[in-house]
Amino acid sequence: MNRLAQATSPYLLQHADNPVDWWPWCDEAFAEARRRDVPVLISVGYSACHWCHVMAHESFEDETVGALVNAGFVAIKVDREERPDVDAVYMTATQAMTGQGGWPMTVFATPDGTPFFCGTYFPKPNFVRLLDSVGTAWREQREAVLRQGAAVVEAIGGAQAVGGPTAPLTADLLDAAATQLAREYDETNGGFGGAPKFPPHMNLLFLLRHHQRTGSAESLEIVRHTAEAMARGGLHDQLAGGFARYSVDAHWTVPHFEKMLYDNALLLRVYTQLWRLTGDLLARRVARDTARFLADELHRPGDGFASALDADTDGVEGLTYAWTPAQLVEALGEDDGRWAADLFDVTEAGTFEHGTSVLRLARDVDDADPEIRDRWRGVVGRLLAARDTRPQPARDDKVVAAWNGLAITALVEFLQVAAIQVAPDDEDANLMDGVAIVVDGALRDAAEHLAGVHLVDGRLRRASRDKTVGDPAGVLEDYGCVAEAFCALHQLTGEGRWLELAGGLLDVALARFAAPDGGFYDTADDAERLVARPADPTDNATPSGRSAIVAALTAYAALSGETRYREAAEAALSTVAPIVGRHARFTGYAATTGEALLSGPYEIAVVTDDPAGDPLVAAAHRHAPPGAVVVAGRPDQPGMPLLADRPRLDGRPTAYVCRGFVCQRPVTSVEDLVAQLT
Repeated sequence: MNRLAQATSPYLLQHADNPVDWWPWCDEAFAEARRRDVPVLISVGYSACHWCHVMAHESFEDETVGALVNAGFVAIKVDREERPDVDAVYMTATQAMTGQGGWPMTVFATPDGTPFFCGTYFPKPNFVRLLDSVGTAWREQREAVLRQGAAVVEAIGGAQAVGGPTAPLTADLLDAAATQLAREYDETNGGFGGAPKFPPHMNLLFLLRHHQRTGSAESLEIVRHTAEAMARGGLHDQLAGGFARYSVDAHWTVPHFEKMLYDNALLLRVYTQLWRLTGDLLARRVARDTARFLADELHRPGDGFASALDADTDGVEGLTYAWTPAQLVEALGEDDGRWAADLFDVTEAGTFEHGTSVLRLARDVDDADPEIRDRWRGVVGRLLAARDTRPQPARDDKVVAAWNGLAITALVEFLQVAAIQVAPDDEDANLMDGVAIVVDGALRDAAEHLAGVHLVDGRLRRASRDKTVGDPAGVLEDYGCVAEAFCALHQLTGEGRWLELAGGLLDVALARFAAPDGGFYDTADDAERLVARPADPTDNATPSGRSAIVAALTAYAALSGETRYREAAEAALSTVAPIVGRHARFTGYAATTGEALLSGPYEIAVVTDDPAGDPLVAAAHRHAPPGAVVVAGRPDQPGMPLLADRPRLDGRPTAYVCRGFVCQRPVTSVEDLVAQLT
């Protein structure tokens, strides 16, 4: 009996009609394996995963394979996005056994959950042979299987251990991280490493803050070049905005087409901050279009932000997005079709499959003459209308707490920068205003959903769907990302309840997730016990739980004035510091927060009756040092600690600038404020 029909996970629901007798992750499944004395097959994936779909079609939908699985195993299907703790433990095992990892992840385990054989995607013939081999080994070589499992568990424990060396995250270590990134930088194509190439959003955020602190032109150029290369490439949707998960090549031409909420949230922060610091027109456009993509395509009214758009459409990867020259002519007419083919590098040979091409921006448009920009906008609108008539990729509408936190933080930053960077007479001021209105509504809606649905009895739940929260408990990254988002929302709205909610989440994290060395585990002390308690300090596709909680602790300490949260942030960051200088590409978010702590961070309070329009507020946002917090409102406004005991000077709006809880003299002019911030 397949037991997935009542799941909240879209990924599990995709397997609800399989002939495999799937169980969700639960104690009952392991009890059934003990009763039958058979191994457990744990299959881990996610809704937007292309090769997960391939293995499902080849094997899990096949009656013969289903019969083999059912006869010899208890099969458990896991959504890695819903249960990142389970995924982390078995991914560590997979990497230990095979030297690599990925999804779908295929794990064979004992009835107590101990993994003894791990892999990823298996074609059907290989998978059938594997089922037979594992079943035979379990029956005839049980002792060897158990010894293998014990060795794997020992390896997992070592990889996830806490209590290693600690050190302060100093300026020298951050400088070393920036130097290492510069050495590994792809000077030709931008980014780091070869194919497949992932958007290095957290490293770019770090380099932007490093540039602010040190004035490094090299760090800024790495960000600018990489941001431009990604935005012009096939990784970026040239019609609707938003970014795909990664590029299958080294030069950003052909993407893996799934669009993840977390990637787009983190990339939005990169383009927003690049726009703020440089005024770059391409960064401005991409930030606007990415914000609009999040609000239009992933937000659901009355709910949060969905997790992803699938890579496949009707089982074909890229079906929605690829074009031939003839299709451009059909949609646009002969003249505009040929013009668009040149602009987007669509050729007869194609850059993708079957003579199709992924749209890339081969010519500059942001600095082009007005008539070129007008023509480009018209072409984009007509192509998007034509594309909308095609079959569309499915959406994974599961709401993940951590990823929604990342999106809220990014959108708050976008609104703050747009408010200071767009003049009323700008040619796209009306468009930007429209995007800002939609974005503001979406981020507030998502925050209310997190506070009202995901927060249950003071504890976070990981995921929800259709406004119904699931059972899996929140992990450390959920607490960190959501608390950081609530701190950002407190600054945007001036509402004290968001700061209060952030503090409550951080208190839970300190009480339930803290490790003896000052670091953190990824799961709470009262969470379900797995074969190992995960505690990964490295940043990968998303910030590690440790980096996320450090960022939130740092922001909350600056906003509340409570030093114990800063001390906790510094202690946790000291457990990551030894890795930062050696493995900079995997500690980007930790280094980003390290720059904030090294900077201060600055605490900027503006006492004013006009938080939205006061020039002091605009100057504070425009010149904010790395990680600075900015609040504005009336003197002693309830719920805003930074405004307490801060009067106006001579009845005028007044700015108070502090750094690490040490304050400078209050000022009333923009010039004096800028001087204190630069």
